[in-house]
Amino acid sequence: MNTEIEPRNSAAAEDSKLICASEDIATLTAELMTVRATTPNRIVLDPDKVEQGLAQLVLTVIELLRQLMERQAMRRVENGTIDDAAIERLGLAFMRLEERMTELKETFGLSDEDLNIDLGPLGKLM
Repeated sequence: MNTEIEPRNSAAAEDSKLICASEDIATLTAELMTVRATTPNRIVLDPDKVEQGLAQLVLTVIELLRQLMERQAMRRVENGTIDDAAIERLGLAFMRLEERMTELKETFGLSDEDLNIDLGPLGKLM
């Protein structure tokens, strides 16, 4: 026996119907009930780990932006669209950012590898 599951939006209902066998739904329901039974109703968060996780996320984004900005600066240098004074200012800014990133990584107990998060099938971030 096949069961049709239609979206609530009736306009989209014609274009996107999901047809599956009733045993598929039963299997999925059983798996969901198993996950629900083994997962606590309330997630207990350790404040220290939340802080470190947030720091890891923020520092990862900052590191990604830093790398993008460095690449853009290098392209501008190679194309000759930036003067020597601007090159000096950018170099100094990147050095200070790197120093501050090192301090923050030490504060939160993170390494460079911790900032290179795994995106699953997309691979490593950096």
